[in-house]
Amino acid sequence: MPSSATSNRRHALRALCALLAPPFGMRAMAAGDPSEEAADCVIPAKAGGGFALTCALARDALQAVRPARPPLAQRYLPGGIGAVAFDRIATGKLGGPGTLVAFSSGSLLNLAQGRFGPHSPSAVRWIATLGTDYGVIAVHRDSPLRRLQDLVAALRQDPSRIAFGAGGTVGSQDWVKAALLVRAAGRDHKAMRFVSFEGGGDALSALQGRHVDAFPGDAAEALQAIAGGAAVRLLAVLSENRLGGALTGVPTAREQGVDLVWPTVRGLYLSADVPDAAVRAWTNAFREASAAPGYASLREQHGLYPFALTGSALDDYVQAQIKAYRQLADELGLRRWPTSR
Repeated sequence: MPSSATSNRRHALRALCALLAPPFGMRAMAAGDPSEEAADCVIPAKAGGGFALTCALARDALQAVRPARPPLAQRYLPGGIGAVAFDRIATGKLGGPGTLVAFSSGSLLNLAQGRFGPHSPSAVRWIATLGTDYGVIAVHRDSPLRRLQDLVAALRQDPSRIAFGAGGTVGSQDWVKAALLVRAAGRDHKAMRFVSFEGGGDALSALQGRHVDAFPGDAAEALQAIAGGAAVRLLAVLSENRLGGALTGVPTAREQGVDLVWPTVRGLYLSADVPDAAVRAWTNAFREASAAPGYASLREQHGLYPFALTGSALDDYVQAQIKAYRQLADELGLRRWPTSR
């Protein structure tokens, strides 16, 4: 018969093993492939903007290469144009292998300024970019501003007479587009009027209602609104060269004498706490999706142009953009909050 001491040691060992072993549900997730299982795509803004387009494309692209998986659920979490979602992921309040979050170049710009809290880019795992959008300058369809030169002339006369409306606050990427346009007109960007909205959808609604004069947003969200009957006219696309498809007839800003280019890359990230196996699974899934024969057509349907990165190439891109955006923030006199490295 075992001694009392031996029995106590056995009970202690069993208790330790129970503490160290992950719960059944976690073991099942670790053993499975999260890209094949039910998952959410978090849209960190209100409906109608570019983040929603990103999650919709991710859902459709995954379904094409993983037809047996449940469709990627769409979940809205507005707040600070991505700040609330990023903070919750970075602090562990939200996350797991089944939670993807949409990001854009605007997210990286906000990260560069410390607007997502004291979190560094390494606070999350960057999974994939799905394509790139481009900035646009849009007005109401019946606006007297018929060309970009008309808008520039109005700004040169008095930058406060034009009310820009777009997603984000001072320092956001839409604000930066407007600021750079005002500077191109030879005026101080600090004198411009900017009305902040929680996403491009609300800003485009305000433009239709003539509550603002100009929308320095992105092409995909503007085209989506136009396709839905919105009374919106595009003055310029902020690309290096003219784009095809629905933007064939829209001149670039450069063609109209304004050297302003703004690509808006769109992609997805995961919590930094997820297992490496889950990161590999999602990376491989989106790498496979972007290489699929029908992906180009699918990407075009969502208004995006080619720009697919995963793995270390994406990590390098994020770091390079953060550095460039910090320099731009300094040029525009924007405040930068400290972040962890």
